[in-house]
Amino acid sequence: MRLQKHSSNPILIPNLQHAWEALNVFNPGVIHFNGIFHMYYRAQGLDYISHIGYAISEDGVYFKRLDKPLISPQDEWEARGIEDPRITYLGEEGRFIMAYTAYSKLGITPMFAESNNLLIWKRIGPLVKGEDNKDHVLFPRKIGGRYVSFHRRPPSLWLAFSDDLIHWRDFTIVMSPREGSWDSKRVGAGGVPIETELGWLLLYHAYDFEHVYRLGACLLDLQNPSKVISRPLEFIMEPEEQWELKGEVPHAIFSAANPVVDDIVYVYYGAADRVIGLATCSLQELLGFVHP
Repeated sequence: MRLQKHSSNPILIPNLQHAWEALNVFNPGVIHFNGIFHMYYRAQGLDYISHIGYAISEDGVYFKRLDKPLISPQDEWEARGIEDPRITYLGEEGRFIMAYTAYSKLGITPMFAESNNLLIWKRIGPLVKGEDNKDHVLFPRKIGGRYVSFHRRPPSLWLAFSDDLIHWRDFTIVMSPREGSWDSKRVGAGGVPIETELGWLLLYHAYDFEHVYRLGACLLDLQNPSKVISRPLEFIMEPEEQWELKGEVPHAIFSAANPVVDDIVYVYYGAADRVIGLATCSLQELLGFVHP
């Protein structure tokens, strides 16, 4: 099974008219809400400082973006940029949570912010400090009365739990690289996990010792997401196009968004850390792949 790459790819490219996004646009978080696709993408200018840009679309393919960043670095933790946003809607609470990585001389820090309108974001705080940790994304509801977030402690995918989105504990490993496979060096979460009757459907990225990024999928237990129900040996997408193979980081595809609209999974991804692509498949086809 392979995701179908869209014929209009790449769907978002750097904009030379705006210095802050003139070099690279990539690794977007996308949420579909009230009939609109809302995209939050990482953008870099010649200074390589990452900002978060914002764009909207009715069809999920053609996006109209703001002329200025929606979110820019504002403190010492973010001095060198804010990266790789992932957007979760907590329906029971009516608020949105952005998981993003703060980068500075202090290192990389997995951070959270919240909004009730998708435009104004308030920082909440870090998941952890002082360690190599990123690729975090919040589940769309509480499990066992607690918030749950993926995160990556290299080289593996982990969970963390919280009562308030501020204090995180009970770090639990979920899955690790597999020797001799396409996901043999590091694994990390993709977009917001998709709740299905069969379990939590997770799209994830990984790379091997040749540093080729690919996307895979797995199924986790609904009540205990540290339990892997199914993890197919095959990947679902790999870099093939010229704009996926050559760029700031060659041979890289990195997805942080997989909203489901009318049974279609929209997989948005950064390609070679330079542009943004889109691939799709039906939800049922993806479930058939992870749970034959």
